[in-house]
Amino acid sequence: PPPAKYGGRHTVTMMPGDGIGPELMLHVKEVFRHACVPVDFEEVLMSADAAEDMQNAIVAIRRNRVALKGNIETNHNLPPSHKSRNNILRTSLDLFANVIHCKSVPGVATRHPNIDILIVRENTEGEYSSLEHESVSGVVESLKIITKTKSLRIAEYAFRLAQETGRKKVTAVHKANIMKLGDGLFLQCCKEVAAGYPDIAFDSMIVDNTTMQLLPPPPQFDVMVMPNLYGNIVNNVCAGLVGGPGLVPGANYGRDYAVFETATRNTGKSIANKNVANPTAMLLASCMMLDHLKW
Repeated sequence: PPPAKYGGRHTVTMMPGDGIGPELMLHVKEVFRHACVPVDFEEVLMSADAAEDMQNAIVAIRRNRVALKGNIETNHNLPPSHKSRNNILRTSLDLFANVIHCKSVPGVATRHPNIDILIVRENTEGEYSSLEHESVSGVVESLKIITKTKSLRIAEYAFRLAQETGRKKVTAVHKANIMKLGDGLFLQCCKEVAAGYPDIAFDSMIVDNTTMQLLPPPPQFDVMVMPNLYGNIVNNVCAGLVGGPGLVPGANYGRDYAVFETATRNTGKSIANKNVANPTAMLLASCMMLDHLKW
């Protein structure tokens, strides 16, 4: 990244988002200030509605290459032509790998202890391709896109991550028993990549069975890789197992850019401005960001 604008070592784009996002970012700024972390933040406002805010955010991330992002409210009442801000961000910057580390937090009492799973989710296609149309009145067709190129890419990313972090097993999550072509292609790509990593065990599991098998003991999963929608569901189930959305950080990686955020997309609108939101997930996301910057 380029030298920091105000004398620090790195400049990072900060997007507070909606709901509790701005107050969580204040916690991050305070911690960084007290810890003397030499990071400068270029703050960019981005809301659920304003197209110009979205474009400004993308330009800023391309300039700084790294961003810390709060959650953005999803407005279900907007027309189909209004695409999700998160989708636009991921596809515009090709942030193809969403990585969530669901790990039990010391001191947080939960029903299921000793959880430590890395979830790798393909971030740019699948059911979130935003390709829908109403063919005739009352009939909507929504297209799920699975490509060999992107399936191989995310599988390779998952196995390389497992290798670099000393993990022993990768599980591909799918629904190939029903979607034999789409999910079948994804599963075949995972098997193809697995053949190049003989030291890492590989297995696969149907997504509905996966959600039940997530409960330990014994811990079945180490690294999990899956298409877009399944990753969204499994991320949230795992966040619930370790104590809730306020505890789990997330990251979106591409070849050139990285955006860090909380694992779940809830803006916490009902508790905004009350100073009761849990800042742990955002602080851990900022730590992931510092790891990415090799700090």
